[in-house]
This record gives sequence, structure tokens and C-alpha cells, in this order.
Amino acid sequence: MKAVRIERFGKADELKLCEMPKPEPGPGEARVRLELAGVNFIDVYMRDGSYSRSHTYKTPLPMTIGMEGCGVIDAVGPGVADCKPGDRVAYCIVRGSYAEYATVPAWKLVPVPADVPAPIATALMLQGSTAHYLTHSAFRLEPGHSCLIHAGAGGVGQLLIQLAKRRGARVLTTVGSPAKAEIAKKRGADHCILYRDTDFREEVMHLTDGKGVNVVYDSVGRDTLARSLRSLARRGTCVNFGASSGQPDPVAVLDLAEAGSVFLTRPHLADYMASSDEVRGRAADLFAAWKAGALAVTIDREFPLGQAPEAHRVIESRGTTGKLLLRVA
Repeated sequence: MKAVRIERFGKADELKLCEMPKPEPGPGEARVRLELAGVNFIDVYMRDGSYSRSHTYKTPLPMTIGMEGCGVIDAVGPGVADCKPGDRVAYCIVRGSYAEYATVPAWKLVPVPADVPAPIATALMLQGSTAHYLTHSAFRLEPGHSCLIHAGAGGVGQLLIQLAKRRGARVLTTVGSPAKAEIAKKRGADHCILYRDTDFREEVMHLTDGKGVNVVYDSVGRDTLARSLRSLARRGTCVNFGASSGQPDPVAVLDLAEAGSVFLTRPHLADYMASSDEVRGRAADLFAAWKAGALAVTIDREFPLGQAPEAHRVIESRGTTGKLLLRVA
């Protein structure tokens, strides 16, 4: 089968299209014949070595990249009873989706309804589940809360805005251009801050009468984290869930007290998708919202599997306005 692999950590050019044997499903696993793979920042972090010491997301070399896919089961291993060959499924947080076939623990597979297209199902697995756990679990938004969402025109950002509004929150978001502001407003953002033209922390304080927001969802990292903490209301929470600008500098514990006794957390999606009930519950909620017309999903573009390096360069440029996909079949 064809697969995109790396032999060493590095830039996008390290991604190579290779031929390798088709994997066989072990006990409790199913083999999925993939149609689409999602392209996500976690793939970049695994490729460039940012997660080389992670115990949650192991990165043994050489390895096949990709943490999200959609396709059809074509074989199951011993002990698998709740899915079968021919089932249409999607999944995330299992490495190896940049390939024609992947083996996946059966409990991590989500049945895809017939009326949910594969691109939508793929986009809602990792990015959708991320937006869901952020707004429902990491900091559970309630009516009356205010939040700041960085990169509101991106794939996760657009979903975050919509889920935050569904939960009754006031949404402030940062964007890089007027065109991206229009995208964020279309998804429901109450206020869009052009971060290249103004200091977002000052604008947050202006828009909240000096109080700050209850929570910041920060996927940018190095360029934003210090000011994100200073954008919080007293006893607010900053959820740093990515590092598109690079890994942030260390935070001194006393700085959290001086910012208003605020909280800082850096969660992994895997810890909020730790059981079949969590995985399928989040997916079911997201699929239902999309089918009801209450959740819009933007597909930015698709690349052939062999163009994975270009897809990585695009996502690293921070110029996307939706989901990037690799077409496998």
C-alpha cells in the first residue's frame, strides 16, 4: 500500500510517499480502507519533533503520519464485535492515517451516518472533537460567559465560535485580515479583533469594560500566550491547545497570581477522548448539529496523498480558512 512516512524529524520535505505492506488488524482492532485523511497541526508537531518526548502521542521513527481518517472497514481482528467489514467509519487520535490502510482500536471508531459526507465526517472528528471538548469540558461555557478565541477563521476556530454561541457565550476572536473577520462574523463571532492592527489584549479590555474574558482558547502559543493570560477576568482560565506560532515560553507560577489568580491548562485531546462513550458521544453531538443545520463546516481544500508536504506547508503558513484534507482513494 501507499503511505506517507518520515525517517527523521524535520520540515515538510521529510514527508515521503512510500510503498509498504498492508497492516493486519490485531486483537481488538479493525483495518480501515481510507478514503480521506485530515491534515492537522498535531501532524506538524509529530513531524517536526515537538512531540518527540510525549508519552501521550508517541512518535517512533520511522512512522506513518496522520491522526484522523474516514473510510470503510475491510477486516477485523480477534475479539471485535461492535463493527464489521463494510461499515463506514471515521476516527481520530490514532497515528497512521496518511495511508491507504490503517489499523485502529475498534473502540475509537465512530459509525458515520449515510447522510454525512466523508469530508464532513473527517473534519468533525479531530477539529470538531477539539472544539467540543474545549467548550463542553476543558472550560464548560455557560450563558453569560465571555470567551476569546484565537484564529477564529481557521478550521477549529470556526467550529469553536459556533459551539460557543450555541452554549450562550459572548465570543471575541482574533483574525489576521478583514476577509477573515467576515468569515468569523458569518460563524457568529460578536467581535473580531484584527491582531495585526491592534493589541488584542487592549481591545479585549476595551470590549469588556476592563474586566477581561472568562476564558481564552489559545491555539497560537508563542506569539499570544502571555497576553492571553492578561486578557482574562479575575479567576479566568486560559486553555492553550496548540502552538501554530511556536511553543510558548515557560510561565512563572507567580505570574498566574498577578494576572488575577488565573488558571492555565495545556490539555491533550486524547485525555478528553479516553473512552468509547466520550468518542462516540462527541461525534454524535457534532453529526446531529451538522445535520440540523446548526453547525457549518468549511472545507478549505483537498490534496492528493502524494502532496502531503504541500498540505503541511499550507497549514504552517496559517493561511487556511477551514479544513485541509488528503484524498487517499
